[in-house]
Amino acid sequence: MQKAFFRNAVAAVVAFVLLMRRPSDFKTAKGNFLSLTVRSVAGVIGIILNFYAIDRLDIADASILNKLSPFFAIVFSFIILREKPSVVEWLAVVVAFGGAMFVVRPSFGGDIVPSLCGFGGGLAAGLAYAFVRRASANGAARNLIIFVFSAFSSVVLLPFMLAQFKPMEWWQLLYLLLAGASAAGGQIFITMAYSKAPAKEISVFDYSIVIFAAVLGFFVLGQIPDALSYVGYAIIISAAVAIWLYHMMRDKRSKRAEARSVVNDGSDEMPTDSRTDDSDGTEPEKNFGTDK
Repeated sequence: MQKAFFRNAVAAVVAFVLLMRRPSDFKTAKGNFLSLTVRSVAGVIGIILNFYAIDRLDIADASILNKLSPFFAIVFSFIILREKPSVVEWLAVVVAFGGAMFVVRPSFGGDIVPSLCGFGGGLAAGLAYAFVRRASANGAARNLIIFVFSAFSSVVLLPFMLAQFKPMEWWQLLYLLLAGASAAGGQIFITMAYSKAPAKEISVFDYSIVIFAAVLGFFVLGQIPDALSYVGYAIIISAAVAIWLYHMMRDKRSKRAEARSVVNDGSDEMPTDSRTDDSDGTEPEKNFGTDK
């Protein structure tokens, strides 16, 4: 709880400073109370579960389980946002969950609890990302979404942190502040990404964390995942890459078909894509609070 609090408190301060640059973004909260609340509750549950898993698993294992969140986001986007994944996308979700089993390695012993927490953290994060997209589509500014979540989680975590507080050395405090700064940067970019495009189109880029976690886990913590974990990593990341390639190929086919349609209609103008900035066709400066 102490680590989770610092991670979110620093992010809350950074988000507040950014939000103060554009106070008008506060107005975009109107009509988004439910989305922001569910996003915040799911987010803080996901963080607690993820930190629990990180403390008890190899950092690469905990990271790959948390990175099931984009696949959960596809499922929740279908349920909540009525975005309809294709057969290929549903198949990738099934494959990814199958890969997670190599990392979790289900058993009836107590040692499965950290893995289940990592899995649950990914589920909660996927639900949070779906509501990030819903709030963004309804006009909520990016910095507002980040601030509400970070402030909400800090308030929720504060009593638990105080109840279990452990005195820290200066270098431990420095590490926690750096972790919070990194989290703030991650929140800004991931919220920007999920506010501007469907989860199914951008999820592959989120998997670089597994590579960084494995490398840093080895050099900093001396952790070496076992062979089954690597099999699970490969399956999950391959599923993510397959979805990404599927969308790239589908977009190219769509553009070629549109170009042929224009030629057949005798038009001299090439088609333009009015939805380049956002999959919902909205202007990002107006709806998502991005700077020009």
